[in-house]
Amino acid sequence: MLRYGRPEAPLTSLELPASLPAALGHDAVGVPARFGMRLAGRMPRGGCVFADGGWWWWIVPADSDLGMSWPLPAQYARDALVPAVRPRLIRTPDGESPYTHPILLYLMTCQLAGVAPRWSAVASTGGRPVRGR
Repeated sequence: MLRYGRPEAPLTSLELPASLPAALGHDAVGVPARFGMRLAGRMPRGGCVFADGGWWWWIVPADSDLGMSWPLPAQYARDALVPAVRPRLIRTPDGESPYTHPILLYLMTCQLAGVAPRWSAVASTGGRPVRGR
């Protein structure tokens, strides 16, 4: 069985440094390392990034997938539970927040994947479509 386009691997929680509180909870967005290098060079400011094998995992606030369809090959991991054996922290933020800005990461990931961003009109409360004014 494949998980995230990789052979089966145990799910591992990405543990943030104690000095970086994640008051909003945290999820992770995984991209192949070839994308990770390019994203790191384009992000104006990023949060924690972990690496394991050929994947980089960017820490984002919990529920950063609401209303966004992350393009393949990117993978979204709730609660930062990722298929990894020994993930290591390879990048720490400049500030006091562990998060990478999810919308900037999403837009840049779409650009690298060669797809247009897709936004859904689902509100985060109740899952009902948002109606125009």
